[in-house]
Amino acid sequence: MQENNKTEVTMFFLRGFQVSQGSRLLLFCLFLVVYYLILCGNLLIITLVSMSKNLHTPMYFFISQLSINDILLPTDIVPNMLHLLLNNGGTITFIGCMTQLYFFGGSETFECFLLTVMSYDRYVAICNPLRYTSIMTSDYSVTLAAISWLFGFSIILIYIIKTAKLNFCGSNIIDHLFCDIVPLLELACSDTFVVDLEIYLLSIPIVIIPTTIIVISYTYIISAILRIPSSTSRQKAFSTCSSHLIVVSIFYWTIFSVYVVPTKGLSVTMSKILSLLYTVFTPLVNPIIYSLRNKDIRKAIQETIYKRMFW
Repeated sequence: MQENNKTEVTMFFLRGFQVSQGSRLLLFCLFLVVYYLILCGNLLIITLVSMSKNLHTPMYFFISQLSINDILLPTDIVPNMLHLLLNNGGTITFIGCMTQLYFFGGSETFECFLLTVMSYDRYVAICNPLRYTSIMTSDYSVTLAAISWLFGFSIILIYIIKTAKLNFCGSNIIDHLFCDIVPLLELACSDTFVVDLEIYLLSIPIVIIPTTIIVISYTYIISAILRIPSSTSRQKAFSTCSSHLIVVSIFYWTIFSVYVVPTKGLSVTMSKILSLLYTVFTPLVNPIIYSLRNKDIRKAIQETIYKRMFW
């Protein structure tokens, strides 16, 4: 019994992309550039929100929190992925694998909660505009963000601990780009029923409840916008939440395409490509969406450039 409780595998081998050396070098350069753009784009959003007084509102505060998470998630994945591309795979310790899985899961869970908070913020702004400043105070906004961070990185500990207690005694080769829960459970020698059950149970507070709140919020928002008599006012009201709606759609589309849609018919390479959607693609496009579709952020960028050039 004592022997069965021991984790015999202490190192995992991540295969990464099994392609030719030329293709790996091309992918390395591509992901390096993308990672640089992710850092620059999200750091720009964080800097603008912190420095521009016009952006000192709850909506932009939540956007800056999303940018922080969009830096954390690819930083957990991309540097090691670049190492895998250069070396045609690489090893990672058991503790390192669990740590990577924890920060990956925590970041994704936090984003679920934060997008829900952001939808509530837009609901108050559109449906209760006269009470918006009294409801969404600075202290209340910070509290909501702190709760999202706390819950995101606390709830995920439940299945990380259970996964770490599994017995890995066979193959240590993970045919993936990083330590994800699905390929990791496939290597376990012990029964994974409890971990699988916890994943399904945790999907209720992590995915189902936030999704329900977002849908309800936007149902009320759209209903309130349609009741506005002026078409100009309707367009202005919708523009304040359109960026968030696009980000929510992209986030849940990428998550559902990987974890909900059956993947038995997909090749390993296609599964790896799909995993890049939520680890690299989403953090890259989020700041682009908010900067291109938001007049206040575009104005803050122009003012910053003007000050740099003439001061």
